[in-house]
Amino acid sequence: MSTTPTRVFAARLAGLPVFDPQGDQVGKVRDVVVVLRADVRQPRVVGLVVEVFGRRRIFAPMTRVTNIDSGQVITTGLLNMRRFELRAAETLVIGQMLDRKVKVKSTGVEGMVFDVAMEQARTRDWVLSRVALQETSKGFRRRGQTHVVEWSDIDGLHRREANQGTTHLIAALSDLKPADAANVIHELPPERRAELVAALDDERLAEVIEELPEEDQVEIFAALSQERAADVLEEMSPDDAADLIADLPPETAARLLELMEPDEAEDVRRLLEYGEETAGGMMTPEPVILSPDATVAEALARVRSEELTPSLAALVHVCRPPLETPTGKLIGVAHIQRLLREPPSELVAGVLDTGLTYLHADASLEDVATFLATYNLVAAPVVDDEGRLLGTVTVDDLLDHLLPDGWRDRRIEQAGSA
Repeated sequence: MSTTPTRVFAARLAGLPVFDPQGDQVGKVRDVVVVLRADVRQPRVVGLVVEVFGRRRIFAPMTRVTNIDSGQVITTGLLNMRRFELRAAETLVIGQMLDRKVKVKSTGVEGMVFDVAMEQARTRDWVLSRVALQETSKGFRRRGQTHVVEWSDIDGLHRREANQGTTHLIAALSDLKPADAANVIHELPPERRAELVAALDDERLAEVIEELPEEDQVEIFAALSQERAADVLEEMSPDDAADLIADLPPETAARLLELMEPDEAEDVRRLLEYGEETAGGMMTPEPVILSPDATVAEALARVRSEELTPSLAALVHVCRPPLETPTGKLIGVAHIQRLLREPPSELVAGVLDTGLTYLHADASLEDVATFLATYNLVAAPVVDDEGRLLGTVTVDDLLDHLLPDGWRDRRIEQAGSA
């Protein structure tokens, strides 16, 4: 342990890779687990929450940690792969301590915790030693002054607060992908999860909800006001919104559809008309659609949109007006790989793949899978009997339905051994 820094700030550990002694990465740090003591003694750090491959969260005891530095954590490699469960006496530093309101005993300064330092005591145990806090801003000052204070000089970290705040927890989650942020939210205590959900903006909350198990989705929506729930649904992709609405009580679903913007609600209503395990029920009604006179340059500009998933960006649909689903007749599709090889001034209509037999809305999961596999595609157009484009089924839509029921729960919980 001689190369380990004498003091490490917990929030800076989040996301660091965890390696075994052979140099193979076994996961990433997601939180620090401590046991608070009844007196003023420094809390003992008992371990790290580590997310291993497969998105399972396990507990890595500090006795298995041999080195911590600014870029990595090294363990003995002997880790129990059972899913981590927080015990009654334990507290998560990032999940539960950040944003706690505290007071400095010696000065009376009040502020909000934005980080906590841990270090090794003489006994070789790791303990929480310092608290980094930010004073509440006053007047026109943008940010309050920051302080790093001895743990023993802080009052307020042993008691729970009704409204803790989420500023620094949100900052800790800001760089995570939606699926990883969903894992964190799933593991939070109910009251802390509610605080975080209330603080997230609608777009970020929609991204995270799409990655949560159905039970968590329904629970979160039950706690939201109907007005906000409708706003979040508008930010979700229509197919995910339709799946969620289908899981809600009928009267709640009807009311939310009434509160949504008419255009957004209409897309969801159309998807609800199709069977859940059909191309119509899985499709996204907002693919990339262009008119026959569009150029390759215009097509490439459209697929560069960061709002598109990689699978949606892989296919450009050329249709007769109107250009919103259901469109006029679908003339053909252009693959992004072909577009990249053509002059920017070339018309998209001149580089179309017109030899495909498109899917119909009632196509089964097997039909969709066969189509994608046959033509080596990641997206497949869905048309009606008149050849009008209704939407596109992507490979990720298909996988959502082909994977066993509750796969999101298993992705997060991964009960059992590796």
